[in-house]
Amino acid sequence: MKALIFAAGLGERMRPLTDHTPKPLLAVGGKPLIVWHLQKLAALGVTDVVINTSWLAAQFPATLGDGGQWGLRLAYSFEGDTPLETGGGMWHALPLLGDAPFFAINGDIWCDADLAALPREPLGQAHLLLVDNPAHNPRGDFALTADGNVHSDGETKLTFTGIGVYRPAMLMPWRTVIGNTDGAQAQPPRFKLAPLLRAAMANHAVTGTHHRGSWTDVGTPERLQQLNAALHA
Repeated sequence: MKALIFAAGLGERMRPLTDHTPKPLLAVGGKPLIVWHLQKLAALGVTDVVINTSWLAAQFPATLGDGGQWGLRLAYSFEGDTPLETGGGMWHALPLLGDAPFFAINGDIWCDADLAALPREPLGQAHLLLVDNPAHNPRGDFALTADGNVHSDGETKLTFTGIGVYRPAMLMPWRTVIGNTDGAQAQPPRFKLAPLLRAAMANHAVTGTHHRGSWTDVGTPERLQQLNAALHA
């Protein structure tokens, strides 16, 4: 099975730390954030990992190499100087990911979830890992019902962790879903993943798991410091 790690963001909220280092390469608990993901994926039996890059892109292969030290094969999907957003980045990486379902993980998060508990073959188009809402996202993102289906709206929402399993087919109708936005007209196209997820949810094609352990969106220097302190405790 293959995996995609989103690592193309500009890291603007993390500045000045990201002035010279991409956010997924910032160290936490003694190693870069992205290495936590690589080690988990390798332990899971994933063999090929695609890393999408933009900001300070050359630092990723310089730091991570070809992935051999983890028993992985790394490929880099360079998006140019302007990141393609999550949907555009995933679409751009599909030639490297192939036709089978794949894991996708945000490169700027930390989570203690057991990825082996996620399905290798989603029942529908995607399977998402969700957590209780943190203070910085009190309204949540999506609703998870007792039957395991994920919906755009609901009485109680959870927060999407940025970890999921996807079928490439979910991205195929992106032009219809996204419409004629400026980003959609760009080459390569630039668009968010959330509208495609919501479209799949409307067709009851997204399932989910509620993770009750630790998860951090490492979006600010303060959160990075707090996570680092917790991991060294």
